[in-house]
Amino acid sequence: MNKTIVSLLLLLSLSACSDNATDSAQQTSPDPVPLTTYDLVLRGGLLFSGADEQPVEGDIAINGRLIAATGSLGNYEATTVIDVSGLAVMPGFIDIHSHALSDNLDEGIFGWPDAENLIRQGVTTVIGGNDGGSPLPLSDTFDAIAALPSAVNFGSFVGHGSIRGLIVGEDDRPPTDEELERMREQVALGMQQGAFGLSSGLIYTPGRFAATEEVIELAKVAGEYGGMYISHMREEGLALLDSVAETIRIGEEGGLPTQLTHHKVVGAPMWGKSTESLRLVDEAIARGVDVSIDQYPYTASSTNLQILFPGWALDGGREALLARMADPAQRARLRSDIVYNIEVDRGGDDPANVVLVGCPHDASLNGLNLSEVLRRQNREASKTNAAELLIELVAAGNCSAVFHAMVEDDVHNIMRHPRTMIASDGGIEGPSDRAVHPRNYGTFARLIGHYARDLGVIPVHTAIHKVTGMPADRLKMQTRGRLQVGAIADIAVLDIAEVRELTSFADPHQYAEGAVHVFVGGQAVLLDNVMTGTRPGVIIKSTDSQ
Repeated sequence: MNKTIVSLLLLLSLSACSDNATDSAQQTSPDPVPLTTYDLVLRGGLLFSGADEQPVEGDIAINGRLIAATGSLGNYEATTVIDVSGLAVMPGFIDIHSHALSDNLDEGIFGWPDAENLIRQGVTTVIGGNDGGSPLPLSDTFDAIAALPSAVNFGSFVGHGSIRGLIVGEDDRPPTDEELERMREQVALGMQQGAFGLSSGLIYTPGRFAATEEVIELAKVAGEYGGMYISHMREEGLALLDSVAETIRIGEEGGLPTQLTHHKVVGAPMWGKSTESLRLVDEAIARGVDVSIDQYPYTASSTNLQILFPGWALDGGREALLARMADPAQRARLRSDIVYNIEVDRGGDDPANVVLVGCPHDASLNGLNLSEVLRRQNREASKTNAAELLIELVAAGNCSAVFHAMVEDDVHNIMRHPRTMIASDGGIEGPSDRAVHPRNYGTFARLIGHYARDLGVIPVHTAIHKVTGMPADRLKMQTRGRLQVGAIADIAVLDIAEVRELTSFADPHQYAEGAVHVFVGGQAVLLDNVMTGTRPGVIIKSTDSQ
């Protein structure tokens, strides 16, 4: 057979095989993959689910307010596709201890509804009503915020201190049986209106005048509605361990989850005692008590100057306090007790550790510590003079202050605990002459950038869990704090390598870096590092389907 014939036979054979293969493919090929349409796709990011687990690479698809798909999306088209390769995609952060509300309607969520200081950290939900202080009734405030609206979602606890002040007043006495029943009714009303539980501020008036048994009775009501108890404990200094035990007891006897809020160890005599406070938590958990913790990642606290005043001086409210200040003998006793608190508690044993940040009656004092104020007044910077200065400042209208009285070892120890979430204990802030605590601008960036990425105190994925899935679970929010199909599309996209806080105690009004995109309910609030002006935040209630 010549070569020409062989070549022709080979070509005919290959053609027949090709035809047979085509016929076979036509007979067995599957139906075409259906084309799925999405509103928005975040493509190629590193996905942190909100659980305490390593991230995986993938896509997130959003339709309306909900996450429609995650992972490899297959055949799709989308109205908008954003390439997030090289970036971290995670649930929006939930600040479980926020002071987004302010008594001054020109401040807080009403003064700064864009909440840029929070959005630029990745925060999409704030929970107010902490430390025992909340609006009463909650429904009116919910309506007012919804009418703004705000860029972040807002929820709230109902405050024990506010309820006690409404019914009992500022007096150091137990409630009557009738008053206690009215207090129970207020807790029930708050829960019916959507509170996530009962908060207390047992270091502040009037909460500090309440016996443990009173708080237990009110906590029981919150528990009946499925709520939790969250407490600014009676003491975070010398009586820290007794206060931790009390908080655990309230949850245990009240029959509801209990939380040590902004857990810290204050004052040089107590530094290192976080080991013992956390042991009390672990022992309670072992016997079946549902205990959790939240913390802000700083070694300084912030509140008003009356935190250094003894309880006896605050009995009866401000007018009674002013009367005691006017009495020489009582003023001397008050001064002595304040000196003691400067030495062993939030004063950190040095008046220079108390920095004034908000003095409405004299803004020129903002940013100065007590020693600096005294020297400007040509007075010796002694603890006795500092105590006298505090009396004068409170009499003039009071000030808020930052108190440098903690150490990093306790911060690290508390942060590592598996039941610890991270929260700001801050609010919604904008540029002003107030020398506010940096936690307002930097809490979440500091957690991820400084403590997790740089220091390795906890892994980055654990840090993210502590501000997403963990607080969502604590608040029984089943559709927030996680990247999963059907969840609300509250999403933060961060450049982990660039996350950092720029704020400082000296220059606090500085926005954090590292957030690239932030979505609230599927709408872009921050896009390519630019605020969009969109304010899609909603009121989140415990009574809603979560």
